[in-house]
Amino acid sequence: MTCVEDFRQVAARRVPRMFYDYADSGSWTEHTYRANVSDFALLKFCQRVGINFEHRNLRSTLLGEDVTLPLALSPTGLTGMQHADGEILAARAAENFGIPFTLSTMSICSIEDVAAHVSRPFWFQLYVMRDRDFVGRLIDRAKNAGCSALVVTMDLQILGQRHKDIKNGLSTPPKPTLMNLLNLACKPYWCMHMLATRRRTFGNIVGHAKGVSDMGSLSAWTEQQFDPTLSWDQLEWIKARWGGKIILKGILDARDARKAVDAGADALIVSNHGGRQLDGTSSSIAMLPDIVAEVGQDIEVLLDGGVRGGQDILRAVALGAQGVMMGRPFLYALGAFGEAGVRRCLQLMANELDVSMAFCGRTDIRDVDRSILLNPQIFDGTNGL
Repeated sequence: MTCVEDFRQVAARRVPRMFYDYADSGSWTEHTYRANVSDFALLKFCQRVGINFEHRNLRSTLLGEDVTLPLALSPTGLTGMQHADGEILAARAAENFGIPFTLSTMSICSIEDVAAHVSRPFWFQLYVMRDRDFVGRLIDRAKNAGCSALVVTMDLQILGQRHKDIKNGLSTPPKPTLMNLLNLACKPYWCMHMLATRRRTFGNIVGHAKGVSDMGSLSAWTEQQFDPTLSWDQLEWIKARWGGKIILKGILDARDARKAVDAGADALIVSNHGGRQLDGTSSSIAMLPDIVAEVGQDIEVLLDGGVRGGQDILRAVALGAQGVMMGRPFLYALGAFGEAGVRRCLQLMANELDVSMAFCGRTDIRDVDRSILLNPQIFDGTNGL
């Protein structure tokens, strides 16, 4: 394996179609999903020579935590359906590599399950449901598990239409239809590992939410739980209940970034939900400069969306991000080779970042700025492109 694309190709062969497509797709036309990746390539590097870059450093901090490079694993739903026990495996790989892992509310492995298999605190991502009693208890569970930050997702009040999920009849576990059974028969690697685990449902919800005792009752509950009333003034009770560091995810406008600061967040994540919500909006990297210019001195700014290699990390840091988060690359690696795949993916990211930084004449990631880019102004003041 030499790059993320290698992992993606293997994952496409090994993971059942409905779960592979769940990870590798966006909403409606998928224009924003594609732009998240392609817009990074618009930023060109300035290569320098004649500089001693024998000793280089990628270490940095994210929310006060020391990290081996400015990278964290994004919260991704159904991770445990890309590979059996997927959240546990990814969390262990991240811990061993020295970067944060973020567990999704919609994970297969529960908060307690993941906490029992790692020694380093992880971040927990919260979806704010209509059932505030459930949300409060979910926050308490994350606190009791020792999670070091709460990532509140702001851009899933309603669900963007994802055509592939609809066509595939996405369900957890897969419904025993003829098409699904035929597809599973072609995925022996996935089936072998999945048969060996008991974790095949949403561990944070089933048995915890009122009236949700199995997958049948979960479907009806979930359909009614996304909360279109979520607003900025509702963050106060979440902060009070949590009592720790708060990160707001889904910020794509400088005005909302200012509101995140005013709400007392410790960090924000520039993100369009991987192109899975509002199709036709700007890529994350295109909106990063505006947001950094507005609040970069007041709050830690992270970027999520479209990262496919170490060079993308370098570009985001050059435009002012404290660090980046990535989801699909580690999902591909996980689906392809489990925990070993995620470790290898992280090694590739770090190596590409290290070598590219050196070619740009920098020896410390903390010294990277816009001057390493030939055209850093490409997204400035344009609300995207």
